[in-house]
Amino acid sequence: MSATGSESMPGAGAARRRPLPLALLKLARPTQWSKSAFVLIGPFYGLRDMAETGRTLSDIVVPAFIAAVAFALASSACYVVNDILDREADRRHPRKSRRPVASGEVSVKTAWVFALALLGVVAVLTMLLPAPQRWWMALALGLYVLNVSVYSAFVKHLVIVDVMSLSMGFVLRVMGGCAAVAIVPSVWLLNVTLFLAMFLSFGKRLGERRTMGAAGDAQAAASHRPVQEGYTDTLLQMSVVVTGVATLMGYAAYVQSQDAAYAKGFSLLWLTILPATYCLLRAIVLLERGEYDDPTELAMHDRAFQAGAALFAIVTAVVFWIFRPMA
Repeated sequence: MSATGSESMPGAGAARRRPLPLALLKLARPTQWSKSAFVLIGPFYGLRDMAETGRTLSDIVVPAFIAAVAFALASSACYVVNDILDREADRRHPRKSRRPVASGEVSVKTAWVFALALLGVVAVLTMLLPAPQRWWMALALGLYVLNVSVYSAFVKHLVIVDVMSLSMGFVLRVMGGCAAVAIVPSVWLLNVTLFLAMFLSFGKRLGERRTMGAAGDAQAAASHRPVQEGYTDTLLQMSVVVTGVATLMGYAAYVQSQDAAYAKGFSLLWLTILPATYCLLRAIVLLERGEYDDPTELAMHDRAFQAGAALFAIVTAVVFWIFRPMA
């Protein structure tokens, strides 16, 4: 059956059609733009040393914001392409069947045009950065799009490799944010990003198995994501725990390395480990229960998780700016 013919078939959401602009906005998945927070991690930690390098606040904030928007739109373009390629599998998913391409709200041709338009905007945003930074940023964006394209083409069917590929997308976000503000990402930052991204990816696969069928029923999840046939509940549970622990240990190593700088009787930065630990364990509990099949959706809707994340950000900011070491 041709792509056009397939799109003309009534889908799960075809009965209620939104105006095209709203359908395109949904197709762009704006809820996933929260992942651009990874772009801001490097610049956020770089703010602490801003005064020592003679840079102003705008020298960090403006290019970091441009980089975050560029990666958000680049990810949207990749999501559009992925939705085009996965439209048949999405129709078999209870929630994803309502996506604009799968439901028939947006035609395949329109979706392709929209993806190219988004990439055009990304190119314009990249050119707004200063000359040295823009080329490194362009390289990070190019590698990100290439990585997602390769993932969508065949890597998504390879056990473990699929998660490694997804995780590199987060690492490239971090590297892009650092490139935009001309700072070098530290090893601890790259390690924590990699393991946290793997935790999120394994958690998503575990969540899918819980929401699409009874515990241990891989068939329903595999009907939507074939790579699920290569995983087992035990493997996913172990992988979630291992990568979660690796994330916390990596961050704890950073906190320990900063012990002398923030010691006020004890290292105040250690306090950030408490909400970080809570958020990771909270995510494991909710994914295991099947309350969410996507950690991003969990972060957008679970109030307790949001409170823990907000506390982590607040404590970190307070320690950095009130108790930061003097030059």
